[in-house]
Amino acid sequence: MSIVLQGRKVVGGVAEGEALVTHDTISGWGGVNPVLGTIIESRHELRGVSFKDKILVCPGAKGSSGWSGMFHTCRLAGTAPKAMIFNEMTTKIALGCVVMRVPSITELDRDPLQIIETGDWVRVDADRGLVEIRKVRAREVDALVGADNAIDEPAHILK
Repeated sequence: MSIVLQGRKVVGGVAEGEALVTHDTISGWGGVNPVLGTIIESRHELRGVSFKDKILVCPGAKGSSGWSGMFHTCRLAGTAPKAMIFNEMTTKIALGCVVMRVPSITELDRDPLQIIETGDWVRVDADRGLVEIRKVRAREVDALVGADNAIDEPAHILK
């Protein structure tokens, strides 16, 4: 069972992994520790959480042009996310995705912040503009009811 979203490629490539979702924008300069790959902004909902090897889902970027420098350092340090999915396209986040060289998608046909949850398994095919989401809750329900009685419609899981 999966949900598929269609969007616009920012940086091409394919990656998959566990989603890390924030409803807060991310500040590049002073908002992340690129050596550890963690968010350090004091009032951010993910403060202290690592985005290393995750599919980072966020509304977009905020702050100065520090995004490119901080996220380039993430790539060099090996702490960058595997891919990025975001709502609001700005030069800050676009350049950050480019210097990290990670598959990135924006302008999706549905709001990814309303569909993707932290822990969901997400496949980003930026070359085709596709995001495929396998809901964690669906796997939990399948395990409880058994594979023969699995729920086919994601809408049952999302409510």
